[in-house]
Amino acid sequence: MRLGVLDVGSNTVHLLLLDVYPGSRPEPYASHKMPLQLVQHQDEQGRITDAGRDALTAFVVEARDFAVEHGAEDLLAFATSAIREAGNGAAVLDHVQSRSGVTLTELAGDQEAAITFFAVRRWFGWGAGTVLDLDIGGGSFEMALGPNALPTAATSVPLGAGRLTRAFVAGDVATPKEVKAMRKHVRTTLGPAVERVRAAGTPDFVVGTSKAFRSLARICGAAPYAMGLHVPRTLHVEDLRLWSRRMEAMTVSERAQLPGVSPARARQILAGSVVAEAAMDAWGVEKLYICPWALREGLILRRLDRLSTGAETRTVDPKQLVGAA
Repeated sequence: MRLGVLDVGSNTVHLLLLDVYPGSRPEPYASHKMPLQLVQHQDEQGRITDAGRDALTAFVVEARDFAVEHGAEDLLAFATSAIREAGNGAAVLDHVQSRSGVTLTELAGDQEAAITFFAVRRWFGWGAGTVLDLDIGGGSFEMALGPNALPTAATSVPLGAGRLTRAFVAGDVATPKEVKAMRKHVRTTLGPAVERVRAAGTPDFVVGTSKAFRSLARICGAAPYAMGLHVPRTLHVEDLRLWSRRMEAMTVSERAQLPGVSPARARQILAGSVVAEAAMDAWGVEKLYICPWALREGLILRRLDRLSTGAETRTVDPKQLVGAA
């Protein structure tokens, strides 16, 4: 079957179409995305503006039509921290549904962490033992730990790279005072969350997921993704510490020239490095492994599992599914 996955994140709105069947590896068929940073469309009260709501709605309509045009039989549509933390998030979701017919499911932070962990477990397998997954998003930072397919403990804290950048960095180059304040805030906020997760066990294997970790690993010397998903990639905290200090003195345009950093994410990659370094220090981690799968793949795998057990066997008319006229 052809499955569509619509991901409304803090940095990007992305539709991915895949050809899948029970027991298969998800194979991408087509992709359609937009660099819509919803958190930049929030007013002083934390509400998404009408302009941001309308831009999101317009893209969801585009994604709906793209999915129908390319024969999608099912659609998973979800939203993460940019929506769940907005003061009017529910109203925005209602507006999108009424205009497009697409229902976006709002994921809680711990759900996001757990589903990402599920994808990590599938990628690395049971031989990884007790896994700790760290995930940096635009609005939040997630941690999940456990020895099983789903984590024993999972949590989310408001330490996303985009959020921190907006809160602490005013200009093109971060000042020493701004970076010091950001580092202090990250470590203060992260400490209690790490202790909650640590109570669930000691990790045998530590993983980093998300575009931020992939970019940081690439900056620190990991293989480019043109070499394929299955090339092992790691991130060492000493390399990260060095590059984080270097990026403090760089302009946004200079960071955009670093390997693995897109212009859209160049401004916030410094904050991502601050969070990654603080998390690795808090856990006493010298090295972590990069997983190419994350939240989106976790949702796909969960859907395939339900199909394989016969929990979802119906064939869906794409026009009915996505609400097209």
